[in-house]
Amino acid sequence: MVQEYLNYLRFEKNRSEQTVKSYGEDLKAFQGFFENLDTQLSWGSVDSDVIRDWMESMMDRGNNATSINRRLSALRSFYRYALRRGYVECDPTLRISGPKKSKPLPQFLKDAEMTALLDSSVWHSTFEEISIRAILTTFYDTGIRLSELVGLNVESVDFVNRQFKVLGKRNKHRLIPFGEELYGVLIEYDQRRTTEVGRITDAFFVNTEGVRMNSDHVRYEVKKYLSRVCTLKKRSPHVLRHTFATSMLNHGAGLESVQKLLGHESLSTTEIYTHTTFEQLKREYSKAHPRA
Repeated sequence: MVQEYLNYLRFEKNRSEQTVKSYGEDLKAFQGFFENLDTQLSWGSVDSDVIRDWMESMMDRGNNATSINRRLSALRSFYRYALRRGYVECDPTLRISGPKKSKPLPQFLKDAEMTALLDSSVWHSTFEEISIRAILTTFYDTGIRLSELVGLNVESVDFVNRQFKVLGKRNKHRLIPFGEELYGVLIEYDQRRTTEVGRITDAFFVNTEGVRMNSDHVRYEVKKYLSRVCTLKKRSPHVLRHTFATSMLNHGAGLESVQKLLGHESLSTTEIYTHTTFEQLKREYSKAHPRA
């Protein structure tokens, strides 16, 4: 029956040889599993519990959700074929749900790396470097999105109340407060921009020609400067947003407060950062506890 199905894939469905080979190996692996459980079992007598046991055994061996779901897909396809041909009376895969793929944890910089990055003593006094330092500090101190940052206008920055008014996703406005350190950095940038570039546009962050900073330029500069202090694979503005959220939670901020600052619609979106902080706690525990 299995070989007939593989011939069906090869000649009628015109699937590639690699696909046919992979499906054959997956089906052979499952057959070996259920025959090892009970020699009386067959393709027609296997039930959903046997398939769940198979999935559990794969997880125990370290297979990830993607690998298990791929093998489960081969099994589903085989049983649909077998049911249509009358080889089995029911499809035991119908009540099976594959394991959910785990979302990768956000990457973030450590506090020491951010201190090294933003240390004023390592920056030159050119307008270009002052503007990039202001941008990096804004990302880290507020968790602002890239699109929100490049969209800032002069009127969006309230120096008196120390807050940004940004246009976020789905055209929703929100206020983002900022602290003393970012205030000083922004004041310095704003003064230098006025004297050296002039106000030829409403944009707050501009390049040396006075034109609004675009997203590609900001991404390039962020990657360049993050490369100096960290070895993360991703070195983007979004990593600094992750760093802001993680740092806030690590230093005692409430989850709902971080949600509002980030502009997340749902609290569940923000909760991924609690996993990040928990992983950090586990690492600290492993290093510090004598019996860890």
